[in-house]
Amino acid sequence: MADFFLFGLGYSARVLADRLLADGWAVQATGSAGTIAFADDDAVRAALARTSHVLSSVPPEPDGADPVLTRYGDALSGKWLGYLSSTGVYGDAGGAWVDESSPVGVGRRRARAAADSAWLGVGAHVFRLPGIYGPGRSALDRVRQGTAHRIALPGQVFSRIHVEDIAEGVLHALTTPGGAFNLADDLPASQNRVIAEAARLLNRAPPPLVSLEEAGLSPAARAFYAENRRVANGKAKRLLGWRPRYPTYHAGLQAILAAEATKRNL
Repeated sequence: MADFFLFGLGYSARVLADRLLADGWAVQATGSAGTIAFADDDAVRAALARTSHVLSSVPPEPDGADPVLTRYGDALSGKWLGYLSSTGVYGDAGGAWVDESSPVGVGRRRARAAADSAWLGVGAHVFRLPGIYGPGRSALDRVRQGTAHRIALPGQVFSRIHVEDIAEGVLHALTTPGGAFNLADDLPASQNRVIAEAARLLNRAPPPLVSLEEAGLSPAARAFYAENRRVANGKAKRLLGWRPRYPTYHAGLQAILAAEATKRNL
């Protein structure tokens, strides 16, 4: 099995790394939990010389420049390339559906859109991701911690993706041509519905509905609520043969609870 190099061993990339290791790949990565420092040019270039597959989850600079392409782009030729991007590149669609043919770079994620375009320009598989959730990072955790909000914004809707379905999407793309792919579940829904379902699963009362002003959100969280879209995943299904293991937030949250129960009983 060939080597796989990950730039940035964050939440999503760690799940992918575990899947790759289980399948027999040799995996090296940058990041605080990785094996090589990003700025160690000699070590990174030596690892890339042995590597057949490279995926980056490193965010862009504020001006849209991609740190990986800027520093190591000349060492990536001839390799399978992947990049974890964001469906934020589509901006606000007023609740309408967006797919890979929709305009990008029109919302708050202009820097991400620029990096997204740069990776497409070198033939990468660009995986556009909506709200990511999974073990330790879901509505269940926010309800338990008392930090969950239900905000009175009628018509507001988002897509999301379970972290394991991201890894599955990348694995399905290892033998396919590059391009942009939305990896999203099959059931866009309001954040209020997701929070209410998490509360129901935990046998707790859902938090009360409040206005955006009353919620006291950070600027980043308020910007999140300023956009409203449904993300279509048909291209990934057609061209990658991928299907989300957790096609709805109901299934994803239930799976997280079941895994937690299993872990407690070990």
